[in-house]
Amino acid sequence: GHVKTQLIAHDKEVFDIAFSRAGGGRDMFASVGADGSVRMFDLRHLEHSTIIYEDPSHTPLLRLAWNKQDPNYLASVAMDACEVIVLDVRVPCTPVARLNNHRACVNGIAWAPHSSVHICTAGDDHQALIWDVQQMPRAIEDPILAYTAAEGEINQIQWGATQPDWIAICYNKCLEILRV
Repeated sequence: GHVKTQLIAHDKEVFDIAFSRAGGGRDMFASVGADGSVRMFDLRHLEHSTIIYEDPSHTPLLRLAWNKQDPNYLASVAMDACEVIVLDVRVPCTPVARLNNHRACVNGIAWAPHSSVHICTAGDDHQALIWDVQQMPRAIEDPILAYTAAEGEINQIQWGATQPDWIAICYNKCLEILRV
């Protein structure tokens, strides 16, 4: 392949990127970065981007995950944050949900491949939490399922795309496959 264009949209480093499944997953993607913003792009119109969210204190945003079933929703996590924010691209700038039951920094987020209302978050508190966000924008108080990795901080999480009953977590030198 070759470089189509180099985008200069963020004011600082870019930390993560996610593609939307809208329109067959061909054209829309978003990015997060050290400037604390979530920016949405359209490959057909790369001359501009849309700022979906800016962290009020300009805290760097480290992770981004696009809902695999509903392209209106994205989730992001800020550096050193114990919560995940859920954004609706139709209502920019204001999170529609804050998932904040973690007791330490969140490191990973993964939307369910088979459901538009389930998301898993994982963090330094050794917890992998599954949330039902169907009630958005009403507050979501507690996760519907929790798993504790006894030996360490969870660094990464993936929800099986073709086997949605399985979630993989990584911590220390371990990889665990969890049945949900």
